[in-house]
Amino acid sequence: MDNKPVKKIGLWNIVGLGVGGAIGSGIFVTLGSAIAATGRSILPITVICVFYMLFAYWYNLAMSGIFIINGGDYSMKGMLLPPLLTGYGGWTNVIWAFGFTGYALSLTSYLSSLWPILAEYNKLTSSILLTVFFLLTIRGNRIVTLFQNLATLLLIGALVLFVVVGIPNVDAANFFDNTYDGGFFHNGFAGMISAIAIMGWACQGTTMGPVGVVPITKNPKRTIPMGIIVTCVVVSIVYGLMSYVAAGVLPYDQIAGQNLSVTANAIMSHGFFAFFVIGGGVCAIISSFLAVLAMIREPLSHMADDGWLPAPFRKKTQDGYPYLCFLMVYIVALVPILTGMSVDNAITMLMIPTMLINAYLNTACIIIPKKYPEQFAMRAVRFPRWLYSLCSILGGFCALVIAVTLFQDLTAKDAIVAACIVIIPLIFSAVALKTGSVDARLLDERKAEIVKDALKPEE
Repeated sequence: MDNKPVKKIGLWNIVGLGVGGAIGSGIFVTLGSAIAATGRSILPITVICVFYMLFAYWYNLAMSGIFIINGGDYSMKGMLLPPLLTGYGGWTNVIWAFGFTGYALSLTSYLSSLWPILAEYNKLTSSILLTVFFLLTIRGNRIVTLFQNLATLLLIGALVLFVVVGIPNVDAANFFDNTYDGGFFHNGFAGMISAIAIMGWACQGTTMGPVGVVPITKNPKRTIPMGIIVTCVVVSIVYGLMSYVAAGVLPYDQIAGQNLSVTANAIMSHGFFAFFVIGGGVCAIISSFLAVLAMIREPLSHMADDGWLPAPFRKKTQDGYPYLCFLMVYIVALVPILTGMSVDNAITMLMIPTMLINAYLNTACIIIPKKYPEQFAMRAVRFPRWLYSLCSILGGFCALVIAVTLFQDLTAKDAIVAACIVIIPLIFSAVALKTGSVDARLLDERKAEIVKDALKPEE
């Protein structure tokens, strides 16, 4: 047997993982909508939003500096959530369907900039794209691995091209002329908050990748938090440069609510523009689409096995593919496309329940120093307990503000849909616990195992 120790990764590996996971489809999908909300002030708002979302995911940063949690975000939730919210957390994997709706609609939007006829058949094109990607999941995760490396290289090239070609074309005076339509703080403070809420989708990935590689990280209690913070700095710079170009080249009415291909088309030759659309927008969206489809496969399967879904959903193919679970997510993703839901609303339907769960998780971190005093005393970053508690409260507040802001910006009809997305999974979870479909004792045992593993001394 080969007992050769696993080579562990360091800070810059963590930063590379964090940046790669954070910079993706979100910036290509949401930047135009955020510009519509706040105008030219998108530049500082984008930079601020990266660190704002760090607070919205405070539990990832806080717990990674106190415990060595090998199960990443999933195990962190397992330590903090009560049984009812554990079920609700499982249902968020189904709610990710609205993210797939957003991906399909956004992909159609970018492809339409090269082939305008696709825009005339938006619902049909988006439905076909959605169907193709779900069919690809039947083949397993190998296609994701094969695509990711190429997509990452093309994405980096597209971002560099957009910034390098775009900066010389920016009229910096636009950022200082408040009389110009779309000047700084267009729509005032409310517009600024709306822009942060909208950009949250693009800025939320800085913590997820790093907390998932604890088992192979050197000195994880120090390296992971530091890697997250450095990742935020790098991502804020990249997003700041992109927003400077996106908001500074064209008049406000041409870019508000539009994707980045509009600006790219104005500053690039046809060849460069085609590369930006395919290598940037299309590759970023496809990469995220495939990665998230792969990410939710096991959680959906475990959710069904644990009893949160009816018994038929436990059925799988010989290689473990939970086909009824994926069929359910596919149908939930397809309906908003066929009913004409916008990209912004699709993302909102996903972000509201996610941020509500985060608000609970962040504030729940307050109990950690009292419940686990020895581990808290050995935390990697020795800031005072009062500051830790303040950050936990602030993290809960930041996540809650996003959820409330996104909900307020919806029409009455869409607000009802959003409320149902929050309430119905809670009802289903309560029923599963009440009827015994889910064994609460099993959940407690699993939570105890997670805690026991997290309390092990660092090797």
